[in-house]
Amino acid sequence: MEYRHTPVLLAEVTQQLTLHDGSIFVDCTLGGAGHTKRIAQLVAPTGIVVGIDQDDAALTAAADTLRLGQQDLPTIVLLKGSFGDLDAVLLEARIPYADAFLFDLGVSSPQLDHVGRGFTYQEDAPLDMRMDASSTQPTAADIVNSYSETELARVIREYGEERWASRIAAFVVAARGQHRLTTTGELVEIVKAAIPAAARRTGGHPARRTFQALRIEVNHELEVLERGVRVAVRWLAPKGRIAVISYHSLEDRIVRDTFAELAQGCVCPPDLPVCRCGRAPVLRIVTKRPVVPTDEEVALNPRARSARLRVAERV
Repeated sequence: MEYRHTPVLLAEVTQQLTLHDGSIFVDCTLGGAGHTKRIAQLVAPTGIVVGIDQDDAALTAAADTLRLGQQDLPTIVLLKGSFGDLDAVLLEARIPYADAFLFDLGVSSPQLDHVGRGFTYQEDAPLDMRMDASSTQPTAADIVNSYSETELARVIREYGEERWASRIAAFVVAARGQHRLTTTGELVEIVKAAIPAAARRTGGHPARRTFQALRIEVNHELEVLERGVRVAVRWLAPKGRIAVISYHSLEDRIVRDTFAELAQGCVCPPDLPVCRCGRAPVLRIVTKRPVVPTDEEVALNPRARSARLRVAERV
Protein backbone atom coordinates (compact mmCIF):
# COMPACT_ATOMS: atom_id res chain seq x y z
CA MET A 1 0.00 0.00 0.00
CA GLU A 2 1.30 3.45 -0.88
CA TYR A 3 1.70 5.47 2.30
CA ARG A 4 0.16 8.91 1.76
CA HIS A 5 -0.65 11.20 4.62
CA THR A 6 -1.66 14.86 4.53
CA PRO A 7 -0.01 16.69 7.46
CA VAL A 8 -2.50 18.53 9.66
CA LEU A 9 -1.92 22.17 10.67
CA LEU A 10 1.38 22.17 8.77
CA ALA A 11 1.70 25.96 8.46
CA GLU A 12 0.75 26.50 12.10
CA VAL A 13 3.23 23.88 13.38
CA THR A 14 6.02 25.29 11.24
CA GLN A 15 5.34 28.82 12.47
CA GLN A 16 5.08 27.87 16.14
CA LEU A 17 8.26 25.79 16.35
CA THR A 18 10.48 28.66 15.08
CA LEU A 19 13.26 26.41 13.77
CA HIS A 20 16.24 27.37 11.63
CA ASP A 21 19.47 26.03 10.16
CA GLY A 22 21.29 24.05 12.86
CA SER A 23 18.24 23.26 15.02
CA ILE A 24 17.61 19.76 16.38
CA PHE A 25 14.04 18.58 15.77
CA VAL A 26 12.34 15.41 17.01
CA ASP A 27 9.13 14.09 15.44
CA CYS A 28 7.78 11.57 17.95
CA THR A 29 5.00 10.36 15.61
CA LEU A 30 6.69 10.37 12.22
CA GLY A 31 3.95 8.79 10.11
CA GLY A 32 4.44 9.66 6.46
CA ALA A 33 6.86 12.47 7.42
CA GLY A 34 4.62 15.24 6.08
CA HIS A 35 5.54 17.65 8.88
CA THR A 36 9.14 16.48 9.00
CA LYS A 37 9.73 16.96 5.29
CA ARG A 38 8.93 20.66 5.63
CA ILE A 39 10.85 21.10 8.88
CA ALA A 40 13.90 19.31 7.45
CA GLN A 41 14.12 22.11 4.90
CA LEU A 42 14.16 24.69 7.70
CA VAL A 43 16.95 23.08 9.75
CA ALA A 44 19.14 22.13 6.74
CA PRO A 45 21.95 21.76 6.09
CA THR A 46 23.56 21.63 9.54
CA GLY A 47 20.57 20.65 11.68
CA ILE A 48 19.45 17.24 12.89
CA VAL A 49 16.06 15.59 12.39
CA VAL A 50 15.04 12.56 14.45
CA GLY A 51 11.92 10.69 13.34
CA ILE A 52 10.31 8.09 15.61
CA ASP A 53 7.50 5.67 14.79
CA GLN A 54 6.44 2.20 15.89
CA ASP A 55 4.96 1.37 12.47
CA ASP A 56 7.43 -0.26 10.05
CA ALA A 57 5.37 0.91 7.06
CA ALA A 58 5.59 4.50 8.25
CA LEU A 59 9.37 4.34 8.66
CA THR A 60 9.79 2.89 5.17
CA ALA A 61 7.55 5.55 3.65
CA ALA A 62 9.27 8.33 5.58
CA ALA A 63 12.70 7.27 4.32
CA ASP A 64 11.39 7.58 0.77
CA THR A 65 9.63 10.89 1.44
CA LEU A 66 12.73 12.40 2.98
CA ARG A 67 14.94 10.92 0.22
CA LEU A 68 17.73 9.92 2.56
CA GLY A 69 21.21 10.35 1.17
CA GLN A 70 20.46 13.36 -0.99
CA GLN A 71 22.51 16.52 -0.69
CA ASP A 72 21.31 19.70 1.05
CA LEU A 73 19.49 17.73 3.73
CA PRO A 74 20.11 17.89 7.47
CA THR A 75 21.30 14.81 9.33
CA ILE A 76 18.26 12.53 9.47
CA VAL A 77 17.89 9.68 11.96
CA LEU A 78 14.84 7.39 11.72
CA LEU A 79 14.20 5.05 14.64
CA LYS A 80 11.54 2.49 15.47
CA GLY A 81 9.98 3.05 18.85
CA SER A 82 7.17 4.58 20.85
CA PHE A 83 7.17 7.89 22.67
CA GLY A 84 6.31 5.80 25.71
CA ASP A 85 10.03 4.84 25.65
CA LEU A 86 11.24 8.25 24.54
CA ASP A 87 14.24 8.45 26.86
CA ALA A 88 15.73 5.24 25.46
CA VAL A 89 14.99 6.22 21.85
CA LEU A 90 16.61 9.64 22.24
CA LEU A 91 19.70 8.06 23.79
CA GLU A 92 19.86 5.81 20.74
CA ALA A 93 19.61 8.89 18.51
CA ARG A 94 22.73 10.31 20.21
CA ILE A 95 21.51 13.90 20.38
CA PRO A 96 22.49 16.18 23.28
CA TYR A 97 19.14 17.99 23.47
CA ALA A 98 16.28 19.06 21.20
CA ASP A 99 15.13 22.48 20.05
CA ALA A 100 11.64 21.21 19.24
CA PHE A 101 9.38 18.19 19.63
CA LEU A 102 6.24 17.36 17.68
CA PHE A 103 3.57 14.84 18.71
CA ASP A 104 0.85 14.25 16.10
CA LEU A 105 -1.40 11.85 17.99
CA GLY A 106 -3.96 9.28 16.91
CA VAL A 107 -4.10 7.13 13.79
CA SER A 108 -2.70 8.32 10.46
CA SER A 109 -4.73 8.23 7.27
CA PRO A 110 -2.77 5.29 5.80
CA GLN A 111 -3.41 3.23 8.93
CA LEU A 112 -7.12 3.99 8.70
CA ASP A 113 -7.23 3.28 4.98
CA HIS A 114 -5.27 0.02 5.19
CA VAL A 115 -8.14 -2.39 5.78
CA GLY A 116 -5.89 -5.13 7.11
CA ARG A 117 -4.84 -3.07 10.13
CA GLY A 118 -8.36 -3.22 11.59
CA PHE A 119 -8.61 0.44 12.60
CA THR A 120 -11.54 1.33 10.38
CA TYR A 121 -15.19 0.55 10.97
CA GLN A 122 -15.98 1.21 7.30
CA GLU A 123 -14.64 -2.12 6.00
CA ASP A 124 -14.61 -5.71 7.23
CA ALA A 125 -11.13 -6.75 8.38
CA PRO A 126 -9.30 -8.64 11.13
CA LEU A 127 -9.94 -7.00 14.50
CA ASP A 128 -6.34 -5.93 15.21
CA MET A 129 -5.67 -2.19 15.85
CA ARG A 130 -2.02 -2.54 16.92
CA MET A 131 0.10 0.46 15.91
CA ASP A 132 3.09 -1.88 15.72
CA ALA A 133 1.75 -4.77 13.70
CA SER A 134 4.86 -6.84 14.47
CA SER A 135 4.41 -6.67 18.24
CA THR A 136 3.09 -9.49 20.41
CA GLN A 137 0.75 -7.23 22.39
CA PRO A 138 -2.94 -8.18 22.62
CA THR A 139 -5.13 -7.18 19.67
CA ALA A 140 -8.59 -5.67 19.77
CA ALA A 141 -9.95 -9.17 19.17
CA ASP A 142 -8.14 -10.41 22.28
CA ILE A 143 -9.71 -7.62 24.32
CA VAL A 144 -13.31 -8.04 23.18
CA ASN A 145 -13.09 -11.80 23.70
CA SER A 146 -11.36 -11.84 27.08
CA TYR A 147 -12.31 -8.74 29.11
CA SER A 148 -15.15 -9.08 31.58
CA GLU A 149 -18.37 -7.25 30.79
CA THR A 150 -17.61 -4.71 33.52
CA GLU A 151 -14.07 -4.06 32.30
CA LEU A 152 -15.16 -3.83 28.68
CA ALA A 153 -17.85 -1.31 29.59
CA ARG A 154 -15.28 0.75 31.51
CA VAL A 155 -12.91 0.89 28.52
CA ILE A 156 -15.67 1.91 26.10
CA ARG A 157 -17.08 4.49 28.52
CA GLU A 158 -13.78 6.07 29.58
CA TYR A 159 -11.83 5.97 26.33
CA GLY A 160 -14.71 6.29 23.89
CA GLU A 161 -16.91 8.56 26.00
CA GLU A 162 -19.76 6.34 24.82
CA ARG A 163 -23.06 6.71 26.71
CA TRP A 164 -24.20 3.24 25.62
CA ALA A 165 -21.04 1.51 26.88
CA SER A 166 -22.82 -0.87 29.24
CA ARG A 167 -25.25 -2.06 26.56
CA ILE A 168 -22.48 -2.49 24.02
CA ALA A 169 -20.41 -4.52 26.49
CA ALA A 170 -23.40 -6.72 27.30
CA PHE A 171 -24.10 -7.33 23.61
CA VAL A 172 -20.43 -8.15 22.95
CA VAL A 173 -20.34 -10.68 25.80
CA ALA A 174 -23.55 -12.31 24.55
CA ALA A 175 -22.21 -12.52 20.99
CA ARG A 176 -18.84 -13.98 21.96
CA GLY A 177 -20.70 -16.65 23.90
CA GLN A 178 -21.75 -18.01 20.50
CA HIS A 179 -18.32 -17.78 18.82
CA ARG A 180 -15.06 -15.85 19.04
CA LEU A 181 -15.29 -12.34 17.54
CA THR A 182 -12.53 -11.82 14.98
CA THR A 183 -13.53 -9.10 12.49
CA THR A 184 -14.36 -5.41 12.51
CA GLY A 185 -17.56 -6.14 10.61
CA GLU A 186 -18.84 -8.38 13.39
CA LEU A 187 -18.11 -5.76 16.01
CA VAL A 188 -19.80 -3.00 14.00
CA GLU A 189 -23.00 -5.03 13.74
CA ILE A 190 -22.96 -5.77 17.47
CA VAL A 191 -22.52 -2.08 18.32
CA LYS A 192 -25.31 -1.09 15.95
CA ALA A 193 -27.61 -3.62 17.56
CA ALA A 194 -26.74 -2.37 21.06
CA ILE A 195 -27.39 1.32 20.38
CA PRO A 196 -31.09 2.28 20.07
CA ALA A 197 -32.17 3.28 16.57
CA ALA A 198 -32.98 6.87 17.59
CA ALA A 199 -29.48 7.36 19.03
CA ARG A 200 -27.85 5.98 15.86
CA ARG A 201 -29.31 8.77 13.74
CA THR A 202 -26.98 11.44 15.16
CA GLY A 203 -23.32 11.70 16.12
CA GLY A 204 -21.70 10.03 13.14
CA HIS A 205 -21.00 6.34 12.73
CA PRO A 206 -22.37 4.41 15.74
CA ALA A 207 -19.16 2.35 16.12
CA ARG A 208 -16.79 5.32 16.06
CA ARG A 209 -16.48 5.75 19.81
CA THR A 210 -16.16 2.03 20.51
CA PHE A 211 -13.39 1.66 17.93
CA GLN A 212 -11.59 4.69 19.39
CA ALA A 213 -11.79 3.17 22.86
CA LEU A 214 -10.44 -0.20 21.76
CA ARG A 215 -7.59 1.40 19.80
CA ILE A 216 -6.57 3.43 22.85
CA GLU A 217 -6.70 0.35 25.06
CA VAL A 218 -4.74 -1.84 22.62
CA ASN A 219 -1.93 0.71 22.26
CA HIS A 220 -2.02 2.18 25.81
CA GLU A 221 -2.18 5.59 24.17
CA LEU A 222 -3.26 7.69 27.14
CA GLU A 223 -0.91 5.91 29.54
CA VAL A 224 2.17 6.79 27.51
CA LEU A 225 1.11 10.28 26.38
CA GLU A 226 1.75 12.16 29.61
CA ARG A 227 5.01 10.25 30.15
CA GLY A 228 6.18 11.07 26.64
CA VAL A 229 5.37 14.78 27.00
CA ARG A 230 7.25 15.01 30.31
CA VAL A 231 10.31 13.26 28.88
CA ALA A 232 10.29 15.58 25.86
CA VAL A 233 10.19 18.65 28.12
CA ARG A 234 13.25 17.35 29.99
CA TRP A 235 15.18 17.09 26.71
CA LEU A 236 14.21 20.56 25.49
CA ALA A 237 16.87 23.23 25.30
CA PRO A 238 16.03 26.62 26.85
CA LYS A 239 13.53 28.39 24.56
CA GLY A 240 12.90 25.06 22.86
CA ARG A 241 9.29 24.28 22.03
CA ILE A 242 6.98 21.28 22.22
CA ALA A 243 3.92 21.04 19.95
CA VAL A 244 1.16 18.46 20.37
CA ILE A 245 -1.71 17.84 17.95
CA SER A 246 -4.57 15.89 19.53
CA TYR A 247 -7.80 14.65 18.01
CA HIS A 248 -10.16 14.01 20.91
CA SER A 249 -10.89 15.51 24.30
CA LEU A 250 -9.11 12.82 26.33
CA GLU A 251 -5.77 13.49 24.63
CA ASP A 252 -6.24 17.24 24.66
CA ARG A 253 -7.07 17.25 28.37
CA ILE A 254 -3.89 15.36 29.24
CA VAL A 255 -1.76 17.75 27.20
CA ARG A 256 -3.50 20.84 28.59
CA ASP A 257 -3.20 19.71 32.20
CA THR A 258 0.42 18.57 31.86
CA PHE A 259 1.44 21.87 30.28
CA ALA A 260 -0.43 23.79 32.98
CA GLU A 261 1.26 21.85 35.79
CA LEU A 262 4.74 22.36 34.31
CA ALA A 263 4.02 26.07 33.77
CA GLN A 264 3.02 26.64 37.40
CA GLY A 265 5.41 28.42 39.73
CA CYS A 266 5.16 28.87 43.48
CA VAL A 267 2.36 26.88 45.15
CA CYS A 268 2.85 28.27 48.67
CA PRO A 269 -0.18 29.71 50.49
CA PRO A 270 -0.67 33.34 49.45
CA ASP A 271 -0.28 34.60 53.02
CA LEU A 272 3.34 33.39 53.28
CA PRO A 273 5.69 36.38 52.96
CA VAL A 274 8.45 34.29 51.36
CA CYS A 275 8.23 31.30 49.02
CA ARG A 276 9.06 28.09 50.83
CA CYS A 277 8.29 25.54 48.11
CA GLY A 278 11.05 26.69 45.75
CA ARG A 279 8.99 25.66 42.76
CA ALA A 280 9.73 27.42 39.47
CA PRO A 281 7.94 27.12 36.12
CA VAL A 282 9.47 24.71 33.62
CA LEU A 283 7.30 25.77 30.68
CA ARG A 284 5.69 28.88 29.29
CA ILE A 285 2.41 28.13 27.52
CA VAL A 286 2.52 29.66 24.05
CA THR A 287 -1.01 28.85 22.88
CA LYS A 288 -3.45 30.01 25.54
CA ARG A 289 -6.17 28.32 23.52
CA PRO A 290 -5.63 25.41 21.14
CA VAL A 291 -5.01 26.26 17.50
CA VAL A 292 -7.59 24.64 15.20
CA PRO A 293 -7.65 24.07 11.43
CA THR A 294 -9.13 26.67 9.13
CA ASP A 295 -12.34 25.93 7.26
CA GLU A 296 -10.26 25.70 4.08
CA GLU A 297 -8.03 22.99 5.54
CA VAL A 298 -11.00 20.97 6.80
CA ALA A 299 -12.60 21.18 3.35
CA LEU A 300 -9.43 19.78 1.79
CA ASN A 301 -8.75 17.25 4.56
CA PRO A 302 -11.89 16.32 6.55
CA ARG A 303 -9.83 14.22 8.97
CA ALA A 304 -8.30 17.46 10.27
CA ARG A 305 -11.70 18.53 11.62
CA SER A 306 -11.09 17.59 15.25
CA ALA A 307 -7.39 18.56 15.44
CA ARG A 308 -6.21 20.76 18.32
CA LEU A 309 -2.65 22.12 18.52
CA ARG A 310 -1.07 23.17 21.82
CA VAL A 311 2.44 24.60 22.11
CA ALA A 312 4.67 25.34 25.09
CA GLU A 313 8.20 26.69 25.47
CA ARG A 314 10.93 25.57 27.85
CA VAL A 315 11.74 28.34 30.32
